Amino acid sequence: MHISLLEQLEPPEPLGAHAPLPRIARRPAQLVGNTPVLWIDQPFAPPGRGFYAKLEGTNPGGIKDRPGLHMVREARRRGDLAPGAPIVESSSGTLGLGLALAGLTYGHPVTVVTDLGMEPAMVRLLNALGAHVDQVAAPHPEGGWQESRRERVAELLARTPGAYCPDQYHNPDNVAAYRPLAAELIAQLGRVDVLVAAVGTGGHSAGTASVLRESFPGLTLIGVDSVGSTIFGQPAVPRLMRGLGSSIHPENVDYDAFAEVHWVAPHEAVWACRQLARRHYASGGWSVGAVALVAGWAARTYPPGTRIAAIFPDGPYRYLETVYNDAWCREHQLHTGNQPWEPDEITAPDECVVTGWTRCSRVRDPLGRERVKAVVVR
Repeated sequence: MHISLLEQLEPPEPLGAHAPLPRIARRPAQLVGNTPVLWIDQPFAPPGRGFYAKLEGTNPGGIKDRPGLHMVREARRRGDLAPGAPIVESSSGTLGLGLALAGLTYGHPVTVVTDLGMEPAMVRLLNALGAHVDQVAAPHPEGGWQESRRERVAELLARTPGAYCPDQYHNPDNVAAYRPLAAELIAQLGRVDVLVAAVGTGGHSAGTASVLRESFPGLTLIGVDSVGSTIFGQPAVPRLMRGLGSSIHPENVDYDAFAEVHWVAPHEAVWACRQLARRHYASGGWSVGAVALVAGWAARTYPPGTRIAAIFPDGPYRYLETVYNDAWCREHQLHTGNQPWEPDEITAPDECVVTGWTRCSRVRDPLGRERVKAVVVR
């Protein structure tokens, strides 16, 4: 092999001399945030007409690492949570991971109250991360699993002196936790015209949109809900999809912020999840599939050049025995083979009971509450 005179005189540069420097975290909480964005087009939209997916599943536990850490930090700052005091909260899974991280970071034992619908793998993971999992056995006759879990939380708080519940459904700190996410989107995309977000507690849709509107007052917010969810005025029925939708009415949902809402059914979310995995090597759970379906519609419907951002809350791994399990999907009749392409339209949220992908451009609080805008001190 011939070696040039220059190579003989100058030693080679060390491997990685010009490589970008990844972050070095001293604590796992420092890994939260600065999540990447991925361009998504086919099969959801033709080339050049796609959307930008914010991959929150690249956080250690998912999107709710952000509010888990922020709510605990703020409770400690105010004195609502004493050093070493227990944290008790209701969760279907992702916030449980965020609170486990917060408990590890700040030194608090964590109890996650959930229900029998939580995936066994998630129960094992939460236990491995140091959280105690308390599962309720039956849904509340009116408020479903969520109300049953909230009642159990109240029982545990009453018998555990000093215990603290972040109350993700009504705590404004849940909303405020997403200011960094919005700042990241602005830095990454420069401009956001349309934001597509799943709605459960209402935290990340309200928090991200409110901050984006400080820079882009004309932002359009599209909410994505689950069929069977009562958030936007549909009757509550048992739901297969977890992570979006609700059988109660969280105060953190900013109804005035939404231009429209879409309800998505489980089989439609499964189709979208699997397309994301096969075509883009990036997927997630129910919320991710539902959001991708709606964001793809927006990319096809809005004028060319519209910059659409969609928030993907988690990754695929907790759903390997459900969304990505062919036998489970056949058992639940989720393999329809039909590609959902356009939503049905209704003129009022309570016009009829929706059972598949449906869009409504009239959004209102079904309880008629007047939202008081919180003043965020920075």
